[in-house]
Order: sequence, then C-alpha cells, then structure tokens
Amino acid sequence: MKATAKAHTNIALIKYWGKRNDSLILPTNNSLSLTLDGFYTETTVDFQDSLTEDSFFLNKEKINGIAYERVTLFLDLIRKIADKPNLFATVHSTNHVPTAAGFASSASGFAALAAAGSKAIGLQLADHELSRLTRQGSGSACRSIYGGFAEWQQGTLEDGSDSYAVPIAEQNFWDVRVAAIVLSAKEKKVSSREGMKRTVDTSPFFKGWVDSIPADLREIKQGIEARDFEKVGAVAEANCLKMHATTLGAAPPFTYWNDITVSVMQTVQKLREEGIPAYFTIDAGPNVKVLYLPENEDKIVNTFRHLPGVTDVIVSKPGRGVTYTTEDE
Repeated sequence: MKATAKAHTNIALIKYWGKRNDSLILPTNNSLSLTLDGFYTETTVDFQDSLTEDSFFLNKEKINGIAYERVTLFLDLIRKIADKPNLFATVHSTNHVPTAAGFASSASGFAALAAAGSKAIGLQLADHELSRLTRQGSGSACRSIYGGFAEWQQGTLEDGSDSYAVPIAEQNFWDVRVAAIVLSAKEKKVSSREGMKRTVDTSPFFKGWVDSIPADLREIKQGIEARDFEKVGAVAEANCLKMHATTLGAAPPFTYWNDITVSVMQTVQKLREEGIPAYFTIDAGPNVKVLYLPENEDKIVNTFRHLPGVTDVIVSKPGRGVTYTTEDE
C-alpha cells in the first residue's frame, strides 16, 4: 500500500509562540499563515506486510537518530487510527526547502508525511482531521494542509481534538508575494523549541503577547477579506515584533536577530517611506521574510540582493494545499 503526497511550507503572519501542552503540541494562541509555492516536500509512504520496522530516507540518504524516531513515532499515530499496529513502512522524502532560507522544513515535511501515510494505510480523513493529525508531528505543519491563508485554532479541549487549522482564503484569492531574505548561515544558539519554552516559563511579556492575539487576528482577517495589503502587512509586522519582544524579557534573555536582520528591517521601513508598500516578518531565526505586491517585485529583489550581508533572495507566490499521487500495491 503506497501513496505519495506533496505539501508546501507556510509563513506565519500571526505567530505561533507558546505551547499549553508540549506532548500534544497544543498552542497558547491561534495563528494565521500563508502557504508558499516556492518551498515544498514530496513524500512517499509504502506500507508492506513483509516489513518488521520502518525505514526513512531523506533526499535519498537513510536517516537514523532523532529525525528517524520522530517519523516512526508519527507513523505510530497513523497505525493507531487505522488499527494496524504491526504494519511498517518505507518512507522516501525529498525536501525542496533550502534550510538556509530560514523556513522550517518540518511544516511541509510532516504535512506530506501525514497525507501520504494516512492515504497509503487506507484512511479517508477530512481536511480538518488530517490537520489535527499533522499537528502532532509539527505544530505549524497543520496549516500546510491548506493552500493560501489558513488559521490554526488553538482549541480548548485537553485532548487536542478541537485544535487544527481551517482555511481562510484559497491560493488564488490574492497574489501576495513573500521574499525570503537569506543572511549568512550561522547556527542559532537557542532552538525554537527551547526558546518557546523559556519564553512561556519566564518572560513577563508573554501574557501581554497572548492577550494581544485576538485583536490581531480580527484585524488581519478583515484585511485579507478586503485585500487591504497595508492593513495585513502592518498587523503582521507588529505581531512579529511583539513575539520577538517576549524573548528579550525571558530569563536569561535572548534574541534571534543579528545586525543584518536589523539592517533588512530598516531597509523595509525605508522602502515604505519611499512609497513602496513592503512589510517584514521574522520567525525564530535571523532571516527576514518580506511581504510585497507583484508590481513591486523587481524593486524588492534588487534592493535586497545588493544589501551587504544578504546571500540570496528567494521569492514565492501563494501555494496550494496538499496534493496526492497514489499507487496501490
């Protein structure tokens, strides 16, 4: 039983930053993202009665250790739903997500794994059920089930059954572009997981961050519905800055920015002063993503390609949701 799925990564405009349950990956707040066409993962899952354990190949290389354990534990979830605990699989995954661009490949990776795995084992999951399953592999991955804009609902139930993403606007609704501004690659000192936990546990700013999310969500969804780019961009940029402010209040304090990050942020602000609508957002790393409209793409790309410290500029349009190529054996 074999199936192949393709899923794209996404960029959060309203950030996911904080868990209320680490093991179930339940967030402290709703988040909202845009799926991107430029970054994706293709995964084939092949369940075979003759196998006695799972195997995982990433970009044609056999994977062991923590990455393998995450995959096989996730397959355990699929096996449990299908009530086939002793059916093992070979997984082949190809990432088209340059890690240097600052996009976590786990979003597209687990979305593709969930889709291919559940299809191959014979499950017929609705989109929200697939999103809920995907969340348990990687939180942000639950939004990659959908194209265009999607919102991950935090839910309130302790078992996480009401925590999954829902679509807000489809891929073709609005052509908003995102440029990944790639900086010199350096390993970050504080991982996303560690940074999130430290912020939740110690930052006095964290409660203010959580309390601000409902208003940000209302504003940005109004902006998306009206295709009001300035409103969407302003809310996304402010939400990003609030998230990063929580890390400065943590004990000990930390930041994911470097001097080039700040230079890119200042350049975005300068472009706005010159009449070019552009806004930035930054995840748990130094690289910056710039939101802009297609008519300004040449100006955006040329400006940042010539900025000292920038190594690449990778542009994306809105991407589609999960797609399948299915083979049964």
